[in-house]
Amino acid sequence: MKIQSWVNAGLGLFYPETCQLCKTGRATARDGFVCAECWTQVRFIRPPFCERCGLPFEGDLTTKFVCTNCHDQELFFTSARSAVAAKAMVLDVIHRFKYSRALWFENFLADLLLREAVPVLRESHFDAIIPVPLHPLKLREREFNQAEILARHLGAALKIPVETTILQRITPTLTQTKLTREQRAANTAGAFAVGNGWRLDGQKFILLDDVFTTGATTNAAAKALCGAGAAEVCVWTVARGL
Repeated sequence: MKIQSWVNAGLGLFYPETCQLCKTGRATARDGFVCAECWTQVRFIRPPFCERCGLPFEGDLTTKFVCTNCHDQELFFTSARSAVAAKAMVLDVIHRFKYSRALWFENFLADLLLREAVPVLRESHFDAIIPVPLHPLKLREREFNQAEILARHLGAALKIPVETTILQRITPTLTQTKLTREQRAANTAGAFAVGNGWRLDGQKFILLDDVFTTGATTNAAAKALCGAGAAEVCVWTVARGL
């Protein structure tokens, strides 16, 4: 906590207390430099939503349901949930955080995740949180893994260890952004493997990433974990593509 306070103080020296989105509202490092007015653009995902992939449904439903997309796929995770919809503002923040090193948005993105994930996961038992890994070439290029940064926040809140060596990305896949559902699945097939020496028999994991779109990446990662004996893989992401 003291380290985070020093980080916030350091950011305050270099960045004025101004929202880094609208450039007019007041926002601090603790806020992730997102002001209260810009916060109103956030759309949290609340029921009803697909029990399997977390896709929100517009309408009045009083019973649990699984969407048609999930019926048509072989899924290796038991459930997937996202904190917010990947709308324009949130998606812009995530892209700037990942691709332009706008690291001051870390607290904002972590706050979105923790608000929704902690109440749901607090009473559950999981052995570890596993951030979706980057391929070593991509990690060297970007210098950080956004999923690992967010996983550290969730792990601290839930007091669950974050394991970064269990799952490895063994194939340098293409960026998924402009690929179709079928291309995403093909792109990530066989992209992940469990590291040597890990025995996952009967263990339960939270698999964490920044964005869930078609689920191809997290499903491929969950497949590798289940293939190594994991009993359950629950996916959580900050944002959900609609």
